[in-house]
Amino acid sequence: MAGRVPSLLVLLLVFPSSCLAFRSPLSVFKRFKETTRPFSSECLGTTRPIIPIDSSDFALDIRMPGVIPKQSDTYFCMSMRLPVDEEAFVIDFKPRASMDTVHHMLLFGCNMPSSTGSYWFCDEGTCTDKANILYAWARNAPPTRLPKGVGFRVGGETGSKYFVLQVHYGDISAFRDNHKDCSGVSLHLTRLPQPLIAGMYLMMSVDTVIPAGEKVVNSDISCHYKNYPMHVFAYRVHTHHLGKVVSGYRVRNGQWTLIGRQSPQLPQAFYPVEHPVDVSFGDLLAARCVFTGEGRTEATHIGGTSSDEMCNLYIMYYMEAKHAVSFMTCTQNVAPDTFRTIPPEANIPIPVKSDMVMMHEHHKETEYKDKIPLLQQPKREEEEVLDQGDFYSLLSKLLGEREDVVHVHKYNPTEKAESESDLVAEIANVVQKKDLGRSDAREGAEHERGNAILVRDRIHKFHRLVSTLRPPESRVSSLQQPLPGEGTWEPEHTGDFHMEEALDWPGVYLLPGQVSGVALDPKNNLVIFHRGDHVWDGNSFDSKFVYQQIGLGPIEEDTILVIDPNNAAVLQSSGKNLFYLPHGLSIDKDGNYWVTDVALHQVFKLDPNNKEGPILILGRSMQPGSDQNHFCQPTDVAVDPGTGAIYVSDGYCNSRIVQFSPSGEFITQWGEESSGSSPLPGQFTVPHSLALVPHLSQLCVADRENGRIQCFKTDTKEFVREIKHSSFGRNVFAISYIPGLLFAVNGKPHFGDQEPVQGFVMNFSNGEIIDIFKPVRKHFDMPHDIVASEDGTVYIGDAHTNTVWKFTLTEKVEHRSVKKAGIEVQEIKDSEHKLETSSGRVLGRFRGKGSGGLNLGNFFASRKGYSRKGFDRLSTEGSDQEKEEDDGSESEEEYSAPLPAPAPSSS
Repeated sequence: MAGRVPSLLVLLLVFPSSCLAFRSPLSVFKRFKETTRPFSSECLGTTRPIIPIDSSDFALDIRMPGVIPKQSDTYFCMSMRLPVDEEAFVIDFKPRASMDTVHHMLLFGCNMPSSTGSYWFCDEGTCTDKANILYAWARNAPPTRLPKGVGFRVGGETGSKYFVLQVHYGDISAFRDNHKDCSGVSLHLTRLPQPLIAGMYLMMSVDTVIPAGEKVVNSDISCHYKNYPMHVFAYRVHTHHLGKVVSGYRVRNGQWTLIGRQSPQLPQAFYPVEHPVDVSFGDLLAARCVFTGEGRTEATHIGGTSSDEMCNLYIMYYMEAKHAVSFMTCTQNVAPDTFRTIPPEANIPIPVKSDMVMMHEHHKETEYKDKIPLLQQPKREEEEVLDQGDFYSLLSKLLGEREDVVHVHKYNPTEKAESESDLVAEIANVVQKKDLGRSDAREGAEHERGNAILVRDRIHKFHRLVSTLRPPESRVSSLQQPLPGEGTWEPEHTGDFHMEEALDWPGVYLLPGQVSGVALDPKNNLVIFHRGDHVWDGNSFDSKFVYQQIGLGPIEEDTILVIDPNNAAVLQSSGKNLFYLPHGLSIDKDGNYWVTDVALHQVFKLDPNNKEGPILILGRSMQPGSDQNHFCQPTDVAVDPGTGAIYVSDGYCNSRIVQFSPSGEFITQWGEESSGSSPLPGQFTVPHSLALVPHLSQLCVADRENGRIQCFKTDTKEFVREIKHSSFGRNVFAISYIPGLLFAVNGKPHFGDQEPVQGFVMNFSNGEIIDIFKPVRKHFDMPHDIVASEDGTVYIGDAHTNTVWKFTLTEKVEHRSVKKAGIEVQEIKDSEHKLETSSGRVLGRFRGKGSGGLNLGNFFASRKGYSRKGFDRLSTEGSDQEKEEDDGSESEEEYSAPLPAPAPSSS
């Protein structure tokens, strides 16, 4: 009888209707059988999507159900439900596709696909919930084989219930005969528990710029690994045409161990590592992409279009099942100095024979040659159009699969189009990657007509992308208006200005260490609070928030620096041997410094002219708590200029605002920990920054992890309103108020989030965003604090890039067409002066800009009793909150507990 079982199982699958009364041993597959979709008769060998192998193993044949793409760059998705309820493991992948037909395929695991149809256009989305990438294929890459005992976990209570296949059809010329395509991937699954769980670690650059004509350009990525040990067994590289070689390493105790090195112009498969590589807590993962800018006539940025570039290394690994994490990322370079000792092989391009390069000519050169001027037009490997907006379609672009990502940095979202035609033209400009007014954009009308259809289609797809990225409810800012009669005399601002970095201010090169706070003293000097050679990382606190590195002693350098706002010279320094982990800084109307230390769990009042120590201390040293006499990692202080009342945001392990009298006596507290995904007014998850609005008697709080700003009455503590915008993303790190305007910075997005790190200017009376700004030199990574002066000058301190930027308010440029001597010309009306108001209260004349530079390593080395220690290294600061277990992005900053044991991963 046992020998007949396999034959019977096959019959049950092929003739289900004749066996309804028989309880098949494959009853676990019944649900799948009922939802199986018919395949085209042309797709031979795909009519049995589930194939039993033995009593524990089975194969799934996940294929497109006989589709005919009608347009190039079509993305089709289809889903298949896992046919078992219990936990299973994918142990092998076999691609069923050819690059003659398919450009790439991605396979995801999730709990709910975006559609239940037999297949759908992927611009409708891939999954409605979080998804994990399981497999990627392109360019006739060979099958990916997992080591014995290793599998991707699916099903059960925590694993994915569905597989979603995304197939990109690049050039549809292969479908001229109208044949139906059934490309896909075959999976080998087992129900036998696997001791080792597979996952993916993605390293990618997001800010590389390749200058035109530059012969060699390096793009470096590095992150400290902060998880349980992982064991690397395969890797895949990706760049576009300019990439020459991509190399990945583990760095431990200064020793570089190769993970993988490959030319991105070869078939993009997962290549096995030559020797097994284990990565442990504290190791550095480092990757370098080598590019050339030769042949380009303008700079090339990281992005998704064929005229952009990518620098991606993704690593396949396994971990012990009890600690498994399915997906981790690294998108920054936390240790640039380390690359001085990178092995020379990383800088040597790998020669590739022409017959080895599998390039995909999806379109004729004429379709894209004018997007970016080239000295010569090489064959492009990819030319694709973004037509889907969910998380993993964006991930696929980051992995090098999708094209025509709209570049946010080339689009100023604060510039409002005056008419629909202006908006369409602006979007067309973005999608085509052209700058209006550029010489190459002013080519003949005949060329413009030739691209009209392409532009129209891409504008249409751009609109579809926007609608997919931002559901209707998220496109409307959440703003609870003030009560009637309140705030009626608050100055109105309409956004007729723009924040711009002061490019000649040398302070951008100030600090190579962690900047935790910035403020302005009564003389309008910039004051910086920094951590010297101390770093907040996973070893700083135990599970009860008690500081664990007391043995290091207090910071030996001066932690408070007074900086000239014009030339960035250090005017004064103090705070030596006082602090362990500095955090918040504010300055009252009398010039006293108010600072917090998260290791000491204390608040200090300092007289900058008094060298004898603090004049007031709140909290108990090294004693976390939540009563009237204790704090737990307090974050910021605000002092009311009228009443002298002291407000403390407390903090990382408490969720409250505490009020004290001017002499430090406890008055009251309010706030509670957030509950659920929709926090109520007065609930906080890390109240991180405070801003007083004295004339309205309001205190505003940056409710950091809830991504919002809450304002309260200072007398009654009554909730007034919430300011929340989708463009904030998940975090609001810091806020600063000047009459009429509220400034804010958000936090580094979680992987897959759409909103970039940026600064915001809001009209305080209605909460509307009137400007969004970023720096030109360097980039925001973890802007930790912000302060604005009443003349509109803004300073932002960033802890990841160890940078302080200065921004100034300028009038927007007005373009108008005029005729002179019968010749129509474009005239730019640009007021050189800075904005002023009659009262001088808000936008007064800007102060002069200085020159010269400052390096704190040199500053301290030049003074007796100081050392360079800590100032020549790049330390990092990530999210204060523990990330989701599948987010392995660099986050050394403000852990409030040791590394926890992860819950079971959902693959």
